Amino acid sequence: MKKVDILLGLQWGDEGKGKVVDVLTPEYDVVTRFQGGPNAGHTLEFDGKKYVLRSIPSGIFQGGKINVIGNGVVLDPVLFKEEAVSLAADGIDILERLYISKKAHLIMPTHRILDAANESAKGTGKIGTTGKGIGPTYTDKVSRNGLRVGDLLHDFDSKYAAAKLRHENMLRAMNYGYNIAESEREWFGALEYLKKFHLIDSEHVINEFMLDDKRVLAEGAQGTMLDIDFGSYPYVTSSNTISAGCCSGLGVAPRNIGDVFGIFKAYCTRVGEGPFPTELKDETGELLCSRGHEYGSVTGRKRRCGWIDLVALRYAIMINGVTKLIMMKGDVLDTLETIKACVAYNIDGNEVDKFPFEVAETKVEPVYVELDGWQTDMTAMKSEDEFPEEFNYYLSFLEAELGVPIVIVSVGPDREQTIKLKD
Repeated sequence: MKKVDILLGLQWGDEGKGKVVDVLTPEYDVVTRFQGGPNAGHTLEFDGKKYVLRSIPSGIFQGGKINVIGNGVVLDPVLFKEEAVSLAADGIDILERLYISKKAHLIMPTHRILDAANESAKGTGKIGTTGKGIGPTYTDKVSRNGLRVGDLLHDFDSKYAAAKLRHENMLRAMNYGYNIAESEREWFGALEYLKKFHLIDSEHVINEFMLDDKRVLAEGAQGTMLDIDFGSYPYVTSSNTISAGCCSGLGVAPRNIGDVFGIFKAYCTRVGEGPFPTELKDETGELLCSRGHEYGSVTGRKRRCGWIDLVALRYAIMINGVTKLIMMKGDVLDTLETIKACVAYNIDGNEVDKFPFEVAETKVEPVYVELDGWQTDMTAMKSEDEFPEEFNYYLSFLEAELGVPIVIVSVGPDREQTIKLKD
């Protein structure tokens, strides 16, 4: 029986998971998504084209691979249809290769309205959500009021009407105005499209794949530091983005988890609100943003940029049980003379190397180590034999600090700009 390997982000999201899934997919038979929704876009570039996937697993581009949207995902039928139709137009056999869990929850039009109403009510205390209705959908799931994909086959109209009425009562109590008619028509049309796909009892199917010795890769969305339990709460997402989320988001037993690939950038980024101890609000931060094209693939929002945070990274590695590391965007640092890495925090005069309960900027001061930059264009490199000495030292320094080997390095956005390191 094969085990499920997991690939997930170790920072605040946007680490480059989609590209790595695409690169690793030839080694697997099945690629799955186990949590999150269309607020998290995975960007892939190859053959001169750029694709952004929001709900569909990134293995969809590799011929003959099965892709599964797991029960832990929340699905917006309208955005899903847009994504699927676009892929089909490019000749991808999506109807045959994509399976959808019946237990995945549906994002309703009123969920998006509730998301906007909740953010508006928070005023200056807003979280900075993407407004996709993710939070309200997970709230309904946990409060046992959710609508699932499988409900399309079981008395759907009455279940939808009850859920909609409940939302409308909430919006009325908040005195929040809205118009749902057009979006609702579009939503019901997208549901008819959704019904064309394989709607499956995914927990059974995935475990049968494993029993048949098929190799399964589970693709996480967002990043560890946005996990609902272990992230920088309350500035987090609504699901478990860590490796444990794979077990509940797919129906896989913990003993059946194999390798955990942890992806991180050579620096840090964050989008939206929330603490960011190593954020750079200067020319270097702007340089990282510009060279790294740090704008959200779904929202277009500018990402905040800063030095790599090894305190947070060690924490993420610990709670995920990471076995192998993958470093992205090393090329973004190519022009810098000096590179900094945060190895500890100074909190109230005490130096700590463990991620604390609270990381408010007014209380946390990063403790940095400085390293020499390589000042070499790495984007055309094909082998680690071409790496500059300073870059090799940066990799060795990170491995020593993190205690886990780096097995892949990315030196550009294209799938060809990916270098597997020698054992």
